Amino acid sequence: MLELLTSENLIALLTLTALEIVLGIDNIIFLSILTGKLPPEQRARGRRIGLAGAMLMRIALLLALTWVMKLTATLFTALDQAISGRDLILIVGGMFLIGKSTWEIHDKLEGHEHGADGKPTHANFASIIVQVMLLDLVFSLDSVITAVGMSKHVEIMITAVVIAVIVMMVFAGAISEFVERRPTIKILALSFLILIGVMLVAEGFDQHVNKGYIYFAMAFSLVVEMLNIRLRRKSLPVELRHTRLD
Repeated sequence: MLELLTSENLIALLTLTALEIVLGIDNIIFLSILTGKLPPEQRARGRRIGLAGAMLMRIALLLALTWVMKLTATLFTALDQAISGRDLILIVGGMFLIGKSTWEIHDKLEGHEHGADGKPTHANFASIIVQVMLLDLVFSLDSVITAVGMSKHVEIMITAVVIAVIVMMVFAGAISEFVERRPTIKILALSFLILIGVMLVAEGFDQHVNKGYIYFAMAFSLVVEMLNIRLRRKSLPVELRHTRLD
């Protein structure tokens, strides 16, 4: 183990950890929106289970590198396009993400989040966890394949995953509360999840899209929306400026 403590490996660990955190942004957003449908007392538990599941999924995939690498082998050809096991997972996962995000936007706009009595309706805990684990598989596969190309040591990859998930656990609660309290931010997040789903489907058909462009657009839109929130708050009477803009 001590032979791994070289400057080259430490740089690889830091780089991989940062990359895992960045690649986990979409995972956290989706997790925040899904667990937001749970009763308040179950949300923190749902986030912990979801992130722990993501960590275990990634570690399991790293320990099964031979199988993961076989996923890149061509299974069949469709429309002159070679389709591998990884491609299938990305395509199905992307379509699921597009469908689920579109459904969530529809529910939000149509007011289906509330029952006939006006009270919020809550989702079943088990169904939310199943949906989280399905998306964990897709995001984990993408993350692991990226990690394999950056380091030769499984120990470093696993350490980076564990550190990244711990960091995500620390901030997941704050991100979830921020998204849940602001409907416009929630719609914006869901819109970007649709975009990420489209990107996953494109990746499945070997059409590479640089995630940096998507994250830049997400950050830019978020800054604009924060300015809008600030502007709306300033337009309120002084006594209402410190209330939430829901």
